[in-house]
Amino acid sequence: MPELEPGAPTDLELMLGIQAEDPEALAQLYDRYNGIIKALILRVIHNEAEADDLLQEIFMEIWNQAKNFSAQKGKPLGWMVTLARRRAIDGLRKKQAYARAEERLQQETEQQPDAWVHNATEEEIAIGDTRVLIRRVISVLPPAQQQAIELAFFRGMSQREIAANTNTPLGTVKTRLELGLKKIYDGLKELRDEL
Repeated sequence: MPELEPGAPTDLELMLGIQAEDPEALAQLYDRYNGIIKALILRVIHNEAEADDLLQEIFMEIWNQAKNFSAQKGKPLGWMVTLARRRAIDGLRKKQAYARAEERLQQETEQQPDAWVHNATEEEIAIGDTRVLIRRVISVLPPAQQQAIELAFFRGMSQREIAANTNTPLGTVKTRLELGLKKIYDGLKELRDEL
């Protein structure tokens, strides 16, 4: 735990400042603990860029959730570490779920050509129908997920390019893609079951 300079506010005073929506209190708390919190994240995530993104998200959550902190239940650092650990584990789970969804989509894409053993006209009709179904499923996604899916799969942008072009944190882009892909997969499955 960092040593406080004489006259520096305590962690509790900083949390009270954050609860009063004082951005300087958050900046001081960040300066004091970003190294500790990032080290904790890296022990779970093992990726520097993702850890940086998650660190920013965690401090935004500290700002937004400060009202839930209670000095009677523990110290500010303990509360922040618990919050950071949960977010890091959630981030890891999302990353793993995204990787599984991507792998499933890749497998289905690789298997699909073998499924169509028809003449060219039937194949064109089927491709057209598939596009219509995919567009229908995409059209019911929340706008942010639609945008992420379209930029990634129809414009060929990387996740980092999407983050830069939409001014969105990389972790948020990844989550939007993951959730969007899952909804597309589920939606296509439902439509296939209806046919």
